[in-house]
Amino acid sequence: MGRPVYKLRPSDYWRIGEHESWFSDMAAKGLFLKKMGIHFARFEKGEPQKVRYRIDVSLKKRIPAEQIEIYSESGWDYVTSYRNFQVFSSPDELNAPELHTDPAEQAYTLRELDKKLAWNAIGVIVGLVLMIGMMASIWFLDGIPTYVIVDGTAIQQTILTIFIAYTAYHSLRAALSIRDLRKRLVEGKPINHQAPWKKHHRIHTTAAFLFTVLVGVSAVIPFIQLVKMDTKTLPETSVDLPIIRLADVERNPELVRSGTTYMSDNVDWGNRYSYKWSPLAPVQYETDESGQVPGKLWDDKSGEYSPAIHTQVFELTFPDMADNLVSDLIKRYQYENRQEKYLKKNHPDLDLLIVHVEKEMKEVFASKGNTVMYVQYHGNANVGTVIDNVAEKIR
Repeated sequence: MGRPVYKLRPSDYWRIGEHESWFSDMAAKGLFLKKMGIHFARFEKGEPQKVRYRIDVSLKKRIPAEQIEIYSESGWDYVTSYRNFQVFSSPDELNAPELHTDPAEQAYTLRELDKKLAWNAIGVIVGLVLMIGMMASIWFLDGIPTYVIVDGTAIQQTILTIFIAYTAYHSLRAALSIRDLRKRLVEGKPINHQAPWKKHHRIHTTAAFLFTVLVGVSAVIPFIQLVKMDTKTLPETSVDLPIIRLADVERNPELVRSGTTYMSDNVDWGNRYSYKWSPLAPVQYETDESGQVPGKLWDDKSGEYSPAIHTQVFELTFPDMADNLVSDLIKRYQYENRQEKYLKKNHPDLDLLIVHVEKEMKEVFASKGNTVMYVQYHGNANVGTVIDNVAEKIR
């Protein structure tokens, strides 16, 4: 025998006939099975030969030596095992008798495996239901699924749920397939030892590749988000960021920055900008800025005039998500306000513009192409000034 060769398995592990057929086809090409893994099989290269393979089922991982000896006397050599399956081989010219001549008797050997796979499937499905419930609460409890997925905080959990769903599907198929095989054996229909395997091989290879990529992405995304995430104190002078500055709205030279109210990690959180990344919104900014005008009072004389502004900006990977994101942002910041208070307006430089005004508080929700912006301003400037600034920044 020569060097080892590794091959991706052609199908799901419970497809007994397809595996037997695949092993024989590989032997005809000079590749002889030596070891089976979760996804790959190890072969050793040699001279092509016609070899028959048979798979026996046992609940024990190790088959008793006495049974191996009995099979060997009948012309079947033990090769390897995987899960509950034991693989034996025999040269075709030896014409060894079948390991199981009575299909009904062979069906009896699958009884315990049938039960085990059924309980496995139930366990995984219960876990999937719990996971779906958790994800549904994250996605839909606040009714803002687009915002949740764009923000990026639930991406890893979503991918994990998809993977668990595939595992549940895989487990259910295994249980149903073994049960169906038992039924056919009881009816006297033997296993097809030359079952075609190439179609399932293509499906299995594609699925294995996709889920390998999916799991890899789910592992990498949180690290990218962590590396790209940053929060800093917003400079008092203008910065080249796609945000609305308080001074641009107020247009009052006497405006000064408010004193620090909350300082953490050397960041003034009352005057800060944060940057985030997600696959569906590679550019995300969120800012808070507060100021005051010495000697000036609010119109109701409640205290010194202290305007503030909050901005969120999203540059989306898919522009078609913009309208849904605007809708979710309204729901997120709606509080007790009624929907009819949010007025849709036309603007030549914006695809969508929705405005909400409540005394000194003005909210603007806007989108243009793949960019979505939300601005909440608390001050005396009119909402038209806020809209003009939004249109300019988006443009």
